[in-house]
Amino acid sequence: MDWPERLVMVRYGELFLKSESVKHHFIGMLLRNIRKALSVACITCHFETPRGRILIYGDNPETIADIVSRIFGIVDVSVCIRTSIRLEDICSKAVTLASTNLHKDMSFAVRAKRQQKTGLNSQELGKLIGSAVYNHIPGLQVDLTNPDYELFVEIRDFGGLIYDSRIPAPGGLPWGTQGRVLALLSSGIDSPVASWLMMKRGCEITHLHLDAGRWAGRDVTETAIANHRKLSGWCSGNPLTLVIATSEHLFDSMEQCRIPSRYRCVICKRFMQRVAGHLMQKEGALAVVTGENLGQVASQTLANLSVISEATQVPVLRPLITYDKEQTVTIARMIGTFVSHPGDLTCRAVPNMPATAAVLETVKSCEQKMNIDDIVKKSLTDIRLITALNGEIISET
Repeated sequence: MDWPERLVMVRYGELFLKSESVKHHFIGMLLRNIRKALSVACITCHFETPRGRILIYGDNPETIADIVSRIFGIVDVSVCIRTSIRLEDICSKAVTLASTNLHKDMSFAVRAKRQQKTGLNSQELGKLIGSAVYNHIPGLQVDLTNPDYELFVEIRDFGGLIYDSRIPAPGGLPWGTQGRVLALLSSGIDSPVASWLMMKRGCEITHLHLDAGRWAGRDVTETAIANHRKLSGWCSGNPLTLVIATSEHLFDSMEQCRIPSRYRCVICKRFMQRVAGHLMQKEGALAVVTGENLGQVASQTLANLSVISEATQVPVLRPLITYDKEQTVTIARMIGTFVSHPGDLTCRAVPNMPATAAVLETVKSCEQKMNIDDIVKKSLTDIRLITALNGEIISET
């Protein structure tokens, strides 16, 4: 092999905690997801998997790094120069890379790691490589605590890897390692973040949106579809399905049956859980995911969450349950689902004084009066499916 060769190095973190057999399986799933994402971009590449790393060889490493940095299970990504095992080659290429970004009056540090247990240790290697850089570029300062520039060198059995940037990736577990969940998806800020967090924990996702028709603002359903489309960009190569069911007749029934308005939000949430519970088996899902947060709105008090959860016997996961709103907004901005001016997202069924501690027996009596089971069945017969792939809507039925 000719030296040097530019490549992309992928680091994974939590996978190290698994047993050898599980780790091998998870790395295999991670490689599958990387291949899918790169294949969609028509990038041909090949891989090496030395301990703790995935090395990707292909044209345009910067493009590869950008794509791979959005894949779950990866901690960070670097474009590297690969050298031979000879220290002269390592020092020479380290100087070449440093010279492109390191200039007089700047401070720098070399962070060296080695795989071998014999010969120079990591500290000695860092000093040796740092001396080569220091002697080549005049006017530098060494600062190991807070340098202007960092140069990273890993020396392994097959040679050296040199790089000066680490692109953050989402971390977590590889997509598909934890089974499928059915995530309730709205036009708001919270539910897309909850869905993304479950993706990060290795879950495949099916989304469910309840369309309230004339009871909802004109932009609600289209914004939920936009959230679905954007989230599909985080599981590149894997189609993402959105099920849209109607809930307009739920609110019509509450009005016709003169259900006290203060119970509308709790009954609506219980209705969502019922519909999701019926769809789970069809979608092969193991749990329902919501964007609920403890105490954020009236329906999300601990008392009301208890009443809501009673509506279904399936597991309900609430990844945002302890998040401050600003934490959720920060993630929404990062993943691309936050919109500063979203349009008309009002809910015209929200009461002026919603119940904060609904009594279960009272709520169930209201549902019986409405014949809630028939409403759920009607909702399940009036659905449409939207499939997104790589940030684009590819089909609607």
